[in-house]
Amino acid sequence: MSFPKERYYTEEDYYNIPKDVRAELIDGCIYYQAAPSRIHQKILSELHITIGNYIKSKQFYCEIYPAPFAVKLFADKKTIVEPDISVICDRNKLTDRGCTGAPDWIIEIISSGNSSHDYIRKLNLYADAGVREYWIVNPEEKNILLYSLEESKFKMNSYTFQDNIKVNIYDDLWIDFQSLDFS
Repeated sequence: MSFPKERYYTEEDYYNIPKDVRAELIDGCIYYQAAPSRIHQKILSELHITIGNYIKSKQFYCEIYPAPFAVKLFADKKTIVEPDISVICDRNKLTDRGCTGAPDWIIEIISSGNSSHDYIRKLNLYADAGVREYWIVNPEEKNILLYSLEESKFKMNSYTFQDNIKVNIYDDLWIDFQSLDFS
């Protein structure tokens, strides 16, 4: 008995997915994503505005992009993710299609049904790619896991929506979750 051959997808396959379909390409496999909830989008919006205003006020060369925004983590053409928020401080990584290489900071907001994707699969991908800081925001648990890259491994700290959290890639950015409007 023969087994069906597994199909491996490429960057070209990813870019041929219809624009109204949310999906990521990870190690040659396509992972489809459901539309985000209202609270997911509210958190994304509040964080995007807070971080964007900080970057603009400091006149940093960093840029912030909300999903959908394609991030090609490796040159192998088999992994393209769409983080909820990507902060890129090396403009040479930016292309018309998105980002090629590791963003400096990625934020993923957990949606029901994708938690293992963000907590395990993407955590390992982001560490391997060299993402300097990775946040996982969980609206249901009202917590944030902050991963900082130290010597090619992530160091993790846990916070709640009541905390004022230091962003490690910047010297003076703190995000006070309690002051953000997630209603």
